[in-house]
Amino acid sequence: MESFFTTEIISALLTLTFLEIVLGIDNILFVSIIAGKLSTKDQKRATGIGLAMAMILRLILLLGISVLMSLQSTWIILDNRFIHADISGQSIILFLGGLFLLYKSTKEIYEKVELKVDEKNQPQGQSSLTKAIVQITLINLVFSLDSILTAMGMSNGLPYAGMVMGIAIVISILIMMLFAHPVGNFVNQHPSLQVLGLSFLLLIGFMLLAEAAHLSHAEILGQTVGSIPKGYLYFAIAFSLGVEFINMKVRRKPKQS
Repeated sequence: MESFFTTEIISALLTLTFLEIVLGIDNILFVSIIAGKLSTKDQKRATGIGLAMAMILRLILLLGISVLMSLQSTWIILDNRFIHADISGQSIILFLGGLFLLYKSTKEIYEKVELKVDEKNQPQGQSSLTKAIVQITLINLVFSLDSILTAMGMSNGLPYAGMVMGIAIVISILIMMLFAHPVGNFVNQHPSLQVLGLSFLLLIGFMLLAEAAHLSHAEILGQTVGSIPKGYLYFAIAFSLGVEFINMKVRRKPKQS
């Protein structure tokens, strides 16, 4: 075990844990928004179950690396004068996940903006616990696949790579479980943050579609589809959140007569 506690492995473990937390931000956001439509007693339960499912799916994917790698092989070839693509199982999952995020985010924004809510009752869009868990599990599959593939790329050639990734996954999910409920309550108490969060999910949905096309080496009318760098996306999210927090502080500031 002494060979495990080396500087290289410890630094890799810390880096992977931080990476998993960053990649899990969109997961927490989705879980919080879906759980926010439940009754108060079910919100914490749905959040806990959702993040526990995220950890289980990540560990299963990690154990089934051979299956995961087979998803990167070409399943379907599209080749005509309009489009060429070598479609893999991974790209299909990312594409379907992107479509689901676009649909769900658009539907949630519509309900928050257009549907009237009776202040004494629950919103018209209130969901059941079972329905919420099913939706959370589906999107967890997409986020887990992306997370594991990214971690595999970073840990390539590292001693005890599987063990390091497994520990990083467990630690990151436990940290997210600790903060998910307070973050969810804060988001649900501020409607502007909810709409902003749903807008982020729209961006992530478009990113998943672009990533699916990029992994398929898609060419549309002779133009190659590139991927969207995740750093740009997370910078946009951080910048937007910073502006929104400033706006919230300004709104709380008492007006001077």
